[in-house]
Amino acid sequence: MVGDFQIRTDLALEARESYDADDARIRGVKVEEHEDTEREIFTTVVRIETENGAKAMGKPVGTYITLEAPNMSMPDEGYHREISEVLSHHIRELMGEGEHSVLVVGLGNRDVTPDALGPNVVNNLHITRHMVREYGRASLESEDTEIVSAIIPGVMAQTGMETLEIVKGVVEETKPDFVIVVDALAARSTKRLNRTIQITDTGINPGSGVGNHRHGINRQVLGIPVIAVGVPTVVDAATIVNDTMEELVSEMDRTADMQRLGGTLGTLDRAEKHQMIQELISPHLNTMFVTPKDIDETVKYLSFTISEGINIALSGKDPIKDREQEAESGTGQLV
Repeated sequence: MVGDFQIRTDLALEARESYDADDARIRGVKVEEHEDTEREIFTTVVRIETENGAKAMGKPVGTYITLEAPNMSMPDEGYHREISEVLSHHIRELMGEGEHSVLVVGLGNRDVTPDALGPNVVNNLHITRHMVREYGRASLESEDTEIVSAIIPGVMAQTGMETLEIVKGVVEETKPDFVIVVDALAARSTKRLNRTIQITDTGINPGSGVGNHRHGINRQVLGIPVIAVGVPTVVDAATIVNDTMEELVSEMDRTADMQRLGGTLGTLDRAEKHQMIQELISPHLNTMFVTPKDIDETVKYLSFTISEGINIALSGKDPIKDREQEAESGTGQLV
């Protein structure tokens, strides 16, 4: 970090990567990695266990699970189903055992495509609370199915109210056991756009990734556990320029005549590069956020993937765990 420069990212994994290799160990932060080569899903779990670790990372104490899938933005239903199952597995683990009533909150502006992930997810959920209130749990497909309600609170420009005010009012009235919030995020790396899902038990600050600081939706404020699920759909202009610069430096290092210039740029660390870029680019570009041109189709795919993962989790099922148990007992094959 240079001066008052801050990298805009909602991903704990990227906050962890901002430290150099020599700084790899951060007291109070544990990192676990798992690569599923068969499904092409790479999972990283960052656990911030102390306030010291939270201060160093710039994130609250809690668990941050990142799923990286290179083909997640592609229209492959079978591949998306596998991602949904992995997502449901992590949600179930964060929720724990037992029956729950769950409120799902779709954050974002449905009229702005990169920000419409949350509302689109809610539109595809299996809502059950009204059925249970009318006919009892016998009306559900399974006794393990959770009681599910949902809300799309919109954004302050549409409602004149803080998102937290709306959510807190609904929580106080309906008294759920859990809240799951879904939102579009901002990333620091273009390679993670629409290819990454973050699940965390720390809640969320709506709009923080793009500099719109709203009140946080978390356990401390609502009094119940809050699980946040998000996908980065935008990056800022400085990030794109930085990625291009790193590629340029890499190519320069391969050319003898350009090694002197490339070597000089290569000595700058990530924060210094971002600082230099922000000082050089136009002030108008400095506040610009960019999204892929096919974001409308991509958001549709991603919203179905996430909603299916939540639906599976809230149905009381855990396909990953079931297959593991079958493999251990010899009644099935782990795939």
